[in-house]
Amino acid sequence: MLTTSVQNACLLTLSLLSLSGVHALSRLQRRDKYGKLGVPLVSSSDPLPPDQWYTQILDHFEPTNNQTWQQRYQVVTDYYTEGGPVFIMLGGEGEASAEWMVLGNWVNYAKQYNALMFQLEHRFYGKSLPTSDLSVENLRYLTTEQALADVAYFITGMNALYNLSSDTKWIAFGGSYSGNLAAWVRFKYPNLIHGAMSASGPVLSKVDFYEYMEVVRNSLATYGESCVKAVETANKMVLKLLKSTFGQKVLNFYFRLCDPINPSIQNDVYNLLESMADNLAGIVQYNKDNRAFRSSSWNITIDTVCDIMTDNSLGNPVVRYAAVNSLMLDVYDEPCLDYKYDTMIEELRNTSWSSLGGSFGERQWMYQTCTEFGFYQTSENKQELERKVTSEKFLFVL
Repeated sequence: MLTTSVQNACLLTLSLLSLSGVHALSRLQRRDKYGKLGVPLVSSSDPLPPDQWYTQILDHFEPTNNQTWQQRYQVVTDYYTEGGPVFIMLGGEGEASAEWMVLGNWVNYAKQYNALMFQLEHRFYGKSLPTSDLSVENLRYLTTEQALADVAYFITGMNALYNLSSDTKWIAFGGSYSGNLAAWVRFKYPNLIHGAMSASGPVLSKVDFYEYMEVVRNSLATYGESCVKAVETANKMVLKLLKSTFGQKVLNFYFRLCDPINPSIQNDVYNLLESMADNLAGIVQYNKDNRAFRSSSWNITIDTVCDIMTDNSLGNPVVRYAAVNSLMLDVYDEPCLDYKYDTMIEELRNTSWSSLGGSFGERQWMYQTCTEFGFYQTSENKQELERKVTSEKFLFVL
């Protein structure tokens, strides 16, 4: 859990954001509704399990609150034999796609061990909508403790529904944030969960997550230090270009900015730099994942980026950096880069489930990072890929 002062600051920010605002298009569109990890490509001969709904408790820790809501889940019984284990894939900060029920290593394990399979969508994401909107008052029900209690209550219900024996072994699966949940649910409810498989779960919560950008740098270096050097040089050139009217026009053109950059608006500059760094971070984090199955244009890897950044024939480092940005804009069908801080805030103010911030889980995830996790990816180390932004400034920008 984060400190009280940070929590209060974040809650104040979200309270201010909860004022009604216009719906604008910006880089929030870059987030996939399933999270950044692409959905696996399944064969047309593999029927997807239908969505099912479980009557879930809104507040597991307030006995006088008897409100309930419908939580989405999927189940596959094809491989199960009596006495086999039960696998449960825990949803994270995105929609729970049924494609994961028919493809993936855990499906192979289910076949091997004759397991019953469930996928449980996380409260406040996808179609699991516990409240009428995303106001701060309602987001108080979005906590790790509530999500883990959802899993426990669901397991109890499925044990009864499927008449499972008391010695049935439940195994939790998850990756990234849901990997945290898999580990934590095993720890908190050992009477219900026999084991857990946590893939890349960042179980240590911290405000200043500077190690993240260190990994991004080191990952780019696996291609060669020349790639890292080109990115670092490009960032220095961007900062220099911001200081002159001509340089600003260069940035506007090459980086396809929706609005001319005004260096006096500090938050816009921070957001622009963060957008550039986020291009690299996303590519590194999901390097060679199953997004390649969607189309050739989605197969953007470290090699793809570094091939561009080290190709002198394309121009100087900042032009190459802009080429990477254009590649990402084209992938997401965005005509230009909307880096405006106020536009981002306008989107996050919207408390409707149908808003971009709501449907893509951005408002929800901001709330969770503010109140519980941190995970703010700064560049405070001496080997930086982007302009140095401290954790304090990052929190202010958010």
